[in-house]
Amino acid sequence: MGRNLLGLFLIILGIVLGCYLGIWVMFVGGIIQFITALLASPISAYGLAVGIVKVMFAALVGWLAFFVCVAFGQALLN
Repeated sequence: MGRNLLGLFLIILGIVLGCYLGIWVMFVGGIIQFITALLASPISAYGLAVGIVKVMFAALVGWLAFFVCVAFGQALLN
């Protein structure tokens, strides 16, 4: 019973963490960082680059967080 509950918790955590990291931190955060770097008085090339890289890798980070948690959760359920 305890392992099944922990496995289910990890699967739910994977869904929430994947969405949070992929959508909010990487995608939305990358867009905000990109726009902030463009609006700066001397345009920050580093800020632009980091913002672009965050947006490009948003899906990868979200899926990795999801799959790692779900893999451990699935292993506990079996």
